[in-house]
Amino acid sequence: VQLVESGGGLAQPGGSLRLSCSASGFAFSEYGMIWARQAPGTGREWVSAIYSDSSKSFYQDSVKGRFTISRDNSKNTLYLEMNSLKPEDTGVYYCARDRHHQYYRDKDSWANLNEYDFWGQGTEVAVAS
Repeated sequence: VQLVESGGGLAQPGGSLRLSCSASGFAFSEYGMIWARQAPGTGREWVSAIYSDSSKSFYQDSVKGRFTISRDNSKNTLYLEMNSLKPEDTGVYYCARDRHHQYYRDKDSWANLNEYDFWGQGTEVAVAS
């Protein structure tokens, strides 16, 4: 299993970035996926999640209405469209795979990072003027 994030960089407050996570080595279309982030000096936190079939997506309150998670199962790729960026969005962004196959977890369980078994190496996002 391999997850490779890309698309990070420097953005101004109010700007946009689009992150990608390329997956390989497993049946991508059969697993829920998440984006998580880790700000400098803090722990990793869940940001957004999407079911394997894209039927439902979930967001942390702080990014709701600004970020959009999506996936293209034909390309084995997960995306995170980030708009109206704020300095507090700065951090390393990771994608991860749900450890349970074809599992439709409820909203409250996405935040438990122990539920994800494979992680990418991360891509850095910096929001500053």
